[in-house]
Amino acid sequence: MRENKYCCGSPETGAENTAENTKEIGVSKELEDKKAEASGTVLSEIEEMKDKHLRLYAEFENFKKKTQKDKEELIKYSNESLILELLPVLDSMEMALKHGAEQGLESGSLLKGVENTLREMNRTLGKFGLAEIEAAGKPFDPAYHHAMSQVQRDDVGDNIVVEEFRKGYLFGDKVLRPSLVIVSKKLEQ
Repeated sequence: MRENKYCCGSPETGAENTAENTKEIGVSKELEDKKAEASGTVLSEIEEMKDKHLRLYAEFENFKKKTQKDKEELIKYSNESLILELLPVLDSMEMALKHGAEQGLESGSLLKGVENTLREMNRTLGKFGLAEIEAAGKPFDPAYHHAMSQVQRDDVGDNIVVEEFRKGYLFGDKVLRPSLVIVSKKLEQ
């Protein structure tokens, strides 16, 4: 019988084929292991890059929020220095009205003009966020009032503002200038 060289072959050839197959399987297994190891390394690098990306994105979002807040603050308080410079003008007009009243010039046209100018200026500055701090008769609050002195009085409670030397002002929710005041103190018995 003739041996078919394309079929199974001789027993020696079969052993060679098995050895070659085992080698190929070993090489294939080794390649798969290296591939899995490389894949694991790539996956860990991808996770690391993803984590970095998320952190960078979060930092950028925080930066955007802070920039927006700073921008809003800048817009909100942009007129602060101008208004602060105008406060002595308001003080001078109020002082002129006070002295005019003390001199009995209440009906004078000059005094009326100063009074109208002061009222208009207060209205205009009020549009931009300026508000007077009410002090007289209110409890002393160091956040809004600056005590110049204390006076012993029995007709009012303790730590009540009894006199205001200079008006204080708020600009938005910020104290622009505290009121200068005299504070009551209970009489000692």
